[in-house]
Amino acid sequence: MENSNATQQDEQTAQTTQNSVSWSFIAFIIVVIIGIGVAWQFTGEKEVPVQVAPVTPVIEPVVEIPEVIPEPVIEEPVEEVVEVVPEVVEPVLPSLDESDEWLKIKLPEMTWRKELLKLVIDEDMIRRFVVFTDNFAQGIVAYEHSPFTQPKSKFAPQLENVTQQNNQEIWQWNESSTRRFSLYVDLMRSMDSESLVQWYFEVKPLIDEAYSELGYGDEDFTQTLQDAITRVLDMELPVKSSMTLVRPSVMYQFSDPSLESLPESDKLLLRLGKDNLLVMKSILLELHEKLAQQENGVH
Repeated sequence: MENSNATQQDEQTAQTTQNSVSWSFIAFIIVVIIGIGVAWQFTGEKEVPVQVAPVTPVIEPVVEIPEVIPEPVIEEPVEEVVEVVPEVVEPVLPSLDESDEWLKIKLPEMTWRKELLKLVIDEDMIRRFVVFTDNFAQGIVAYEHSPFTQPKSKFAPQLENVTQQNNQEIWQWNESSTRRFSLYVDLMRSMDSESLVQWYFEVKPLIDEAYSELGYGDEDFTQTLQDAITRVLDMELPVKSSMTLVRPSVMYQFSDPSLESLPESDKLLLRLGKDNLLVMKSILLELHEKLAQQENGVH
């Protein structure tokens, strides 16, 4: 009996102990759950601060760019172009008194009809040219200072059809007599106008000296030359029928008083004849223009 009681008592004790352990375990679980709940209550809705690790600046490595040393440029030697300015060589002129020999060498360069230079008087040529031109510009013909020899043939009127008027014989103009001037016109026509003007300005110091000897001082001879040329250019030939002649003395005269009263220079131009005068005008017109251009500095 006692053993049976003891056994019962032990079972009860064991049961009591087992129950005690079970409740303790359950109480522990409850405490843990409550603790988790409390912790969630205070921390669940709050953001947990995120610790940001300090940003370490990225230091890019310095890449050293090697210095580019340009290759030396080898310049080829440039040949220096030197502009050659033609030197203006002033002609060395002789004195006025010794200019004839110099002109005898110069004149053949002016014409391709060199055989006609025999018409030129080769003595005191510059003075003759200046004096004759100065007189001609004034309407005077200074035959003793002519640059040219006189024609070998003399003027002769037509011997046919001589009429009487006021007890005077009236002679008809002989156009064929004008041919005696043709060689002089041919000589002028054979000269290049450009070369002739250049030659004129080349010898102009001597021309001015000769002009000054006539008492004109420092006046420009070129104007006198232009006046003489203009006299030729302005000359108008009358109709042939009015150029009848009379011979009151040794010399023939124009029967028309208006023609006979013309300056001697104009009557010389009448004796040249129409064809020769037209050629002379053409030559002198070109010279007139080139002289004016040279004077004004136009080339």
